[in-house]
Amino acid sequence: MIEERFDVSFVADLALREKQIQQNYRPIIAVHKWFARRPGTLFRSLLLSEFAEQPLREAYFRDHQLTGISVADPFMGGGTPLLESNRLGCDVYGYDINPMSYWIVRQEIEHLDLASYRRAADRLRANLESQIGHLYRTRCLKCGSPDAYVKYFLWVKTLGCKACGHDLDLFPGYLIAEDVRHPMNVLVCPSCGELNERRDRKSPGPCSHCQAALSLKGPAARSGCRCERCKTVHKYPDPARGAPAHRMFAIEYYCPSCKPSHKGRFFKKPDADDVRRYADAEAALGGVATRFVPDETIPSGDETNRLHRWGYRFYREMFNSRQLFGLEQSCRLIVAEKDERVRHALSTNLSDLLRYQNMLCRYDTMALKSLDIFSVHGFPVGLIQCESNLLGIPGESVGTSVGSGGWCNIADKFEKAKAYCDEPFEVRHVAGRKVKVWLSGEWIGDRRNGNGSPEQRRVEIRCGDAKLAELPPHSLDAVLTDPPYYGSVQYAELMDFCYVWLRRLVPSGDEAFKAVTTRHTGELTENDDMDRGIETFARGLSAVFARMAEALKPNAPLVFTYHHNKLEAYIPVAIAILDSGLTCSAAVPCPAEMEASIHINGTGSSIVDTVFVCRKTLVPASQPVAHTPDELASIVTADVQSLREAGFETSAGDVRCLIHGHLTRNTVARLRDRWDKSRLITAKVVGVTHSLNSIGMNAVLAHLKRVSEAPERVEDGCLPF
Repeated sequence: MIEERFDVSFVADLALREKQIQQNYRPIIAVHKWFARRPGTLFRSLLLSEFAEQPLREAYFRDHQLTGISVADPFMGGGTPLLESNRLGCDVYGYDINPMSYWIVRQEIEHLDLASYRRAADRLRANLESQIGHLYRTRCLKCGSPDAYVKYFLWVKTLGCKACGHDLDLFPGYLIAEDVRHPMNVLVCPSCGELNERRDRKSPGPCSHCQAALSLKGPAARSGCRCERCKTVHKYPDPARGAPAHRMFAIEYYCPSCKPSHKGRFFKKPDADDVRRYADAEAALGGVATRFVPDETIPSGDETNRLHRWGYRFYREMFNSRQLFGLEQSCRLIVAEKDERVRHALSTNLSDLLRYQNMLCRYDTMALKSLDIFSVHGFPVGLIQCESNLLGIPGESVGTSVGSGGWCNIADKFEKAKAYCDEPFEVRHVAGRKVKVWLSGEWIGDRRNGNGSPEQRRVEIRCGDAKLAELPPHSLDAVLTDPPYYGSVQYAELMDFCYVWLRRLVPSGDEAFKAVTTRHTGELTENDDMDRGIETFARGLSAVFARMAEALKPNAPLVFTYHHNKLEAYIPVAIAILDSGLTCSAAVPCPAEMEASIHINGTGSSIVDTVFVCRKTLVPASQPVAHTPDELASIVTADVQSLREAGFETSAGDVRCLIHGHLTRNTVARLRDRWDKSRLITAKVVGVTHSLNSIGMNAVLAHLKRVSEAPERVEDGCLPF
């Protein structure tokens, strides 16, 4: 059982390593972007703790076949619990209300002939090269070759001065490359626009071309920009003007001939031919009747309203003409593919490619690469945008690409992802080295990929509300899930960006893609725009948990991960457990995010989840219920110590979330015997809130602080944070 065999320190060590470079440990996640994927190592550990007979440290790096075990995930999202269960040989049942989740998990698990896929992907890129390859060429400043590859076009937002008609470049700063991965700092001249390379960033001196003073600081700041001609100050964004206009001002390119003798990257100011090529793309787009470019409007929403404030009204306005033309041509080639599963794979590739092929991508001046639109789990609108080469640039060896965001990159990582299905592995660290442990008896799929084996597995993936799941009573051996974290990510608002394209490529008979949006009244996220708050979230979570509890075998576990900075976000969790007739037999910690992730870096947010283990009845190894602040502080301190043994030092935010988890477990234990699930939701919220606050968060923190300051505890190295 999980309560007996789960090893916090061992699992935390695995999870921390995986989350640093998750695609290296779980390549399957590269099939398509999904948000906040939890570590696959965690769910593998949970399954083996529950169903394997050996201690977890012995079982983990061995292959297993848990044949006859049935596992469901009612909020499958990116599919991690299902993938780990399927890989171990379990029958899996997955549900999600979002059609993008349904599609992504299908593509992750479905058998695919990799040789056929690779031929089709190469053919698609070759056809695109012949059609639009010239649009991604530029002249090399070193050797004069007109066939250097463009890696990235850099664009600045512009604003027409209403007083004098002059176009204002909304530069927040003129530094486009730092001297980290390039020998010099690269600055744009504010006067002539030429690029200058300087060693001294703070005192860059005059422009080498026009002698104007170079500067780090740009004219756009605090939503305002002064016209350099008439001195009129304009505020931005101004939605009345419509979608923002842009001007191409710099190019990073790649010259294969010069690269061996060149240090650093290649940068240039666009020349007349570069400007002409973009005009050619505009003309080409205007000369075709687009069949696949979406015409949907961007609906109102917590995230999409940010786009509205910048004047975006249609999804197609988030792309420039070259991107739209290239994507249209890509779609036409994809639908011509006769092999259905290969066509689906290429359609998935295009959907994933979109996050790099739009005019909201930013250029990382230190890493010198494009940041995809979802790097912060939202729709950030910057003033400098990065357009990646749609085709991608082939590297010198197979499977390598130069730059990011093109068809080469997407096809390579997709192939690696699906190859992992046939030959999954774990990464073991031995004497400071990473060693791949191949597990030949395990595989991912509805059937064996590409080896002619007749072996098949039961895989049922449904697009729909899990509270309506048709599962017989007492049919499931476990439910493993990673539910929405209240209002942390607006999944539907973000995934609509891909969905409006993908639904034009998928089979017309697929009911999951009939709706014009992935938004659904039953989606479980807090959303002010849709008037969904804590009570809506609690009702929905309760209904799903109750349905899963009915389908569980006697005393089989329902396990889920959760964390949130606010204690109120745990109210629906407690209500859902209680309404389902379950109790919480354990609440254990596990690192689940990377601290340096762009969307949480510097926010003080926790990266540690509480893993809630729930059953119909308590098991002997269940954790004690805390009745006082010092009792709860002792439990949290033990968690912190277990994490420290894995090399992880908890932050104040992590400790706060650990306390939240144990307060929730305590609340379930206190209220279970007298819980009335027929009460109004408002009454349930009040009752759970009172119980959560009964010990007192501040009292627990105060006790932890006193413990950390005690000399004997300091000597023992037992600081809670």
